[in-house]
Amino acid sequence: MKNAPDWFMWSIGFWTIVMVLFMTVGGYFMFRKFLKVLPQKDGKSKLDWQNYWVERSRPLWTDQSKAFLEKLVSPVPSAFRDIARHSIAAKIGQVAVESGASQVTEQHCIEGYILATPKRDHKSLRDFLDQNQIDYSSYRHLLG
Repeated sequence: MKNAPDWFMWSIGFWTIVMVLFMTVGGYFMFRKFLKVLPQKDGKSKLDWQNYWVERSRPLWTDQSKAFLEKLVSPVPSAFRDIARHSIAAKIGQVAVESGASQVTEQHCIEGYILATPKRDHKSLRDFLDQNQIDYSSYRHLLG
């Protein structure tokens, strides 16, 4: 019986490495999602709190603030935009509700957007705000 050709063995090795890499990347994102649903000290998970603030602030959103939110999440890749929109809207809603506002304003959106953005992305956040001529001068202290 003849052995398999070398090219066939190399292709099996190549696809094995590709599959292991894909499984590693997928596992990483699944693990991050898993950490978000674990309860915190108060008994609610991070996703529970996001849902709470979105629902609590739902009546405060105007068409203008929704359109501004869409503008803010536009640089996020489309595959992740829904998740980013939800987490940013939750932080904006929290800022608006805790300030006692009667509606979500552009200022709430800017502050919530900055607070919801991870610190590692603050440079690109500043670039985006500057490109779109959005005044964030009163929130520079949040950009660490």
